[in-house]
Amino acid sequence: MTTSFHRAPEKRAKRLAATLYAYTLLDEFVLFYPFYALLFVDTGLSTAEISSLLAIWSVTSVALEVPSGVWADAVSRRALLALAPLLAATGFGLWVAAPSYWAFAAGFVLWGASGALQSGALEALVYTELDRLGAAGRYAAIMGRARAVGTGAVVVSMAVATPVFAMGGYPLIAVGSVLACVLATVAALAFPEHRVRAGQETGREGERAAEGADEEETPAGGYAAILREGLRAARADRPTRRALLLVPAVTALWGSLEEYTPLLAIGTGVATHIVPLLVILISVGIAAGGVLAAAGRSFTDREFAALLAFGALALGAGAAGGTAVGFVALAAAFCAFQMASVLADVRLQESITGPARATVTSLAGLGTELGAVLVYGGYAAASALTGHAAIFTASAAPYAVLALVLFLGGSRSRRSATARAPLGGP
Repeated sequence: MTTSFHRAPEKRAKRLAATLYAYTLLDEFVLFYPFYALLFVDTGLSTAEISSLLAIWSVTSVALEVPSGVWADAVSRRALLALAPLLAATGFGLWVAAPSYWAFAAGFVLWGASGALQSGALEALVYTELDRLGAAGRYAAIMGRARAVGTGAVVVSMAVATPVFAMGGYPLIAVGSVLACVLATVAALAFPEHRVRAGQETGREGERAAEGADEEETPAGGYAAILREGLRAARADRPTRRALLLVPAVTALWGSLEEYTPLLAIGTGVATHIVPLLVILISVGIAAGGVLAAAGRSFTDREFAALLAFGALALGAGAAGGTAVGFVALAAAFCAFQMASVLADVRLQESITGPARATVTSLAGLGTELGAVLVYGGYAAASALTGHAAIFTASAAPYAVLALVLFLGGSRSRRSATARAPLGGP
């Protein structure tokens, strides 16, 4: 009886992890990924019109990033995670049902809103529930694996999309994408969530005490109060502010460069049919970085800096040669950067103590989105002056500088000071 009682939180942590993996896999399994640009071209859109659609997508994500994070703190995070895939599904269906510029624009608004609802809410829900079970130390491993699952889902969906398109064209691609979204919503409903309004009694004090943490309370005062609390934490709490800035500093550049890896591959001179293999190699590196993230949870600032320095060195060396062999080093670089991104998120979650967790996380997401816009603009300007290999090589410099700053300015340990014993692995 006693053994079964103490194993209950462990089983719940494993169930939470399994739900997260299923949700991530289904949400990223979008058959439209390799075909939406072709649909736009086949509909008769110009390059300028397609670019404007992508801009609408980005602007929607930026505009809704923080408001959706505040909403996630004000209401049910699980409900928002369930709603998000349905918005994307509606957009995909609209694209095929009434293909036109304005239908595509509406679809991108819905897809952008979907991503914004998930950003912040997902991390906050997972960390809060793990902390409640006394398993916050597992966050790095679970979230890292989830990102690896997401990367794998994208690769598999792109591989599956070609035969599906051959069988049924755009309508069947839409059906497959919508079905995956609907299943993601079903998976989201399986997430646990234990949050109450300030002052609300739950009648479950004994269970909460046994699990080692109280249910998270949302602050009184609604949306405005939560927004103020999130901004206060970001401004006044030094560890939170430092971690919040670290997330976009690590993530924005490499996350944007990934979009250009096919162009870099083409520039190596390999045959066209080899390009997808080189891109998949990068994806394998990214997935590996997610899986390995847990190994770095106790990194000091200097060890974290060494990880970034390794990524910078591998990025520069892999791109400078302009050869296909260099993609092995590039895969290692992206592995290091993904690992660093997960660890930066871990630092942020561990630094947040108030009830506005999703709001603060969304502020970091906003920084990442704005950073990505700057990278895209800078890449476009640089591409008029030099080649892809040179741009990738130069992109190693910001990571080298960041690594140096962290190495010289930080020596504090990231080893957990919590007295709670970690649960077994999921």
